[in-house]
Amino acid sequence: MVVLGIDAHKRSHTVVAVDDLGRKLGQRTTGTTTDDHLATLTWAEQFGDERMWAVEDCRHLSRRLERDLLGAGERIVRVPPKLMAHVRDSARSYGKSDPIDALAVARAALREPNLPTARLDGPAREVRLLLSHRDDMVAERTRVINRLRWHLHEIDPSWQLPPRTLWRPKNLAGVTARLIGIDGLVARLARDLVDRCRDLTAQIRALDRELEPLVSRLAPNLLELPGCAILTAAKIIGETADVTRFRSRHAFARHNGTAPVPVWSGNHERHRLSRIGNRQLNAALHRIAITQAHYHPQAREFLQRRRTQGDTKTESIRALKRRLSDVVYRALQADANINHDPAVTAAA
Repeated sequence: MVVLGIDAHKRSHTVVAVDDLGRKLGQRTTGTTTDDHLATLTWAEQFGDERMWAVEDCRHLSRRLERDLLGAGERIVRVPPKLMAHVRDSARSYGKSDPIDALAVARAALREPNLPTARLDGPAREVRLLLSHRDDMVAERTRVINRLRWHLHEIDPSWQLPPRTLWRPKNLAGVTARLIGIDGLVARLARDLVDRCRDLTAQIRALDRELEPLVSRLAPNLLELPGCAILTAAKIIGETADVTRFRSRHAFARHNGTAPVPVWSGNHERHRLSRIGNRQLNAALHRIAITQAHYHPQAREFLQRRRTQGDTKTESIRALKRRLSDVVYRALQADANINHDPAVTAAA
């Protein structure tokens, strides 16, 4: 088995080939176009047919490379940057360069047998792109509203504006009515910000309408989970990026940061909050947990039982999130089976 480690950059990719003992066989630096990738594949054929590509997990830089290699039938694994950095620190060579990094990626892939494999982008990436764009629109609207509040405060400090809902049409209409007849630069800027807020709200609602049927088709079982609505389900789908790449529910829990970390020595066994993993996915699970803690009877019973056993409120929520991770994993597995069914795909 020959492993080809790749250090990907915006304008160039460096490839280093190693054997099954980690000994360097060759290296090559190439461009980032499809023709460059196919030329690199031709160069790699000199090392035999049994090969595996290892790419540092930075998909914004390696997406085209992965697509071209997967289209040619190659096998690719993704190496987390943390693993690559540890291998580089333990190497006998000093310094940092593209060949050193590519060699570290290849050796990390040899050392870790269960790395996630790369796959072609599917509907999950569409969901992630749409939701990311929506998040940008919401953040921009928040900045607009903050500037608008300061202008309105300057115009009339006694004006009591509705908290957190200034973006709603009826509230913006009220602001527009109050600004009628007020002259000056501040009032003009405030009117422009009101119009900008209306435009952003329309764009956000359009994205919501586009996301709803897409998420409903991809994750019907996930949406049946109490506390999981369209936006939370979209976040889970986009950040998970195909649940079948995880070998078990425990691997999924480690990925989303709900797996507890042991921090005990001696007789007192305890665990602490995991601060690793995908924080966006962890936040989505946290929203489901908090919603269920307020409204779902089974979750409330579980939290009360944990509190009776001596857990703090934070520890009980942490335990609920770990349990929800398994529930979400099973729902995503069921949805993946539905979407991979040829009959369902043909009907869609």
